[in-house]
Amino acid sequence: MRRAWLVIVAVLLGALPGAPAAAGRDPVGRIMARMTLEEKVGQLFATYAYGAHATAPAAADAALNRAAYGVDTPAQLVARYHLGGVVYFTWSHNLDAPAQIATLSNGLQAASRVPLLISTDQEQGVVVRMPAPATRFPGAMALGAGRSLPDAYRAAQVTGRELRAVGVNQDFAPVADVNVNPANPVIGVRSFGGDPTLAAAMTAAQVAGLQHGAGTSAAAKHFPGHGDTDTDSHTGLPVINHTRAEWERLDAPPFRAAIAAGVDTVMTAHIVVPALDPAGDPATLSAPILTGLLRERLGFDGVVVTDALTMEGVRQKYGDDRVPVLALKAGADLLLMPPDLDLAYQAVLGAVRGGELSRARIDRSVRRILTLKHERGILTAGPVDPAAAARTVGRAEHRRILQSVTDRTVTAVRNDGGLLPAAVRSRRVLSTGAGDPAGLAATLTARGASATALPTGQQPSDAVTAQAVTAAASHDLVVVQTSNALTDPAGPQLRLVRALAATGTPVVVVAVRDPYELAQLTEVPAQLATFSAVPAAMVALAKVITGEVPPRGRLPVAVPPAYPYGHGLSW
Repeated sequence: MRRAWLVIVAVLLGALPGAPAAAGRDPVGRIMARMTLEEKVGQLFATYAYGAHATAPAAADAALNRAAYGVDTPAQLVARYHLGGVVYFTWSHNLDAPAQIATLSNGLQAASRVPLLISTDQEQGVVVRMPAPATRFPGAMALGAGRSLPDAYRAAQVTGRELRAVGVNQDFAPVADVNVNPANPVIGVRSFGGDPTLAAAMTAAQVAGLQHGAGTSAAAKHFPGHGDTDTDSHTGLPVINHTRAEWERLDAPPFRAAIAAGVDTVMTAHIVVPALDPAGDPATLSAPILTGLLRERLGFDGVVVTDALTMEGVRQKYGDDRVPVLALKAGADLLLMPPDLDLAYQAVLGAVRGGELSRARIDRSVRRILTLKHERGILTAGPVDPAAAARTVGRAEHRRILQSVTDRTVTAVRNDGGLLPAAVRSRRVLSTGAGDPAGLAATLTARGASATALPTGQQPSDAVTAQAVTAAASHDLVVVQTSNALTDPAGPQLRLVRALAATGTPVVVVAVRDPYELAQLTEVPAQLATFSAVPAAMVALAKVITGEVPPRGRLPVAVPPAYPYGHGLSW
């Protein structure tokens, strides 16, 4: 199987344009020869800046930049620290409309002597940064359910083309973690699934789609594998107790596949894996993991980027002045979002001047970063066209690909009694629960149903549950969506579903995020999983419920104790 997916990826890479040209006469070396130490150290940092405009942010954003960095504008931040990259977020007010994002990107590039990596986390599914009209796919686990490498490639290609159109040249995706822990609070549906072979094939296909289909740099994350934890590294330091053999079997294959597919970047995880480094350091700061495993054993010589250094998982053992130095000593190249940029920048400069880090070590990382920029055409790219960005993002062709891909991801888990497919024309359907009941109701209404939406959210009160039960009595069919219901195993979402099942009205339950709660809902004989509540998933769900398309997905994770990996029904 491993050889089969490598052949598929090789065919994809050989058949499609976009592979970088030969480097020629060391343009990276020529740039480095003109750089000061301060500029080289700046290349090792990527962080965020506040504002929708590079040189004229809103007054509130200028105040935030002053508080964080002592400058008013994103352009001033880039120039002061000679940054290697900038990261876009909605909360830092970078992302509004396509033309605005493109203009911001152009302004930032104009402020930088060396062209920037401009990055964001457009994983799709539950982690997206670009707002509408950006094409929003249902995410990794849905693609894993669909089992289609061409679909995974196309989803990444569309995503990458829309990012590149607005000047974003690096996507912190795909997620290469193998989600083998149903209690995982931070990965879950961000993973392609619980089987390393499936995750490896999908990871490689998305790397190819981003890089060779769209010319956008990809980053496989989170090395050495964040799929078996019940702690969120944003708020704590997870410990993964896989043996070395288990790591080789479960966690390593997707990263091997990403490297074989030519991935530009690998992102580190703030996790402790004692079998890989008995010192107890998080992987981001571990030389045995980043140098010993990633560089030497897996043979990766691209850019290693840390996960955000603001996260608690990397800050528990060492101070914020030591973390960036230790990450570089471990083998990282690009330091992402230190909590105090000036402290981190000065700490690295001090470590070089004091001899803890050699200039040769800094040069190795700078060369990797500049090589990535050269091979992706970033060093020679001109400004992007804001008008073209507006035409590209969310274009009709992309929406057609989106719906076609999403239609193949819905998974039928249970259909006792043959309730599905259901004739809904002229029938009264109650669409309720978490997720997007209103979106599903609108889609069912467009197909002739008389559909009513009653959203309850993820914490429905007793009063809301009673309202839904009362409404069910006057409807012919109830479709109830669940999302992360097992965060409270005796909680309100499960009580809502069980109360609806007890009404006697036929009920379909749909897990629109992790599917694990379906095994607990034995009262409901009709069960589906979409792994996402994006609008395209609601359309696909309606098509499956009505029989317009058959369910084609298969579970990409085991749902114990009821449903094994690979389970899926059709009609």
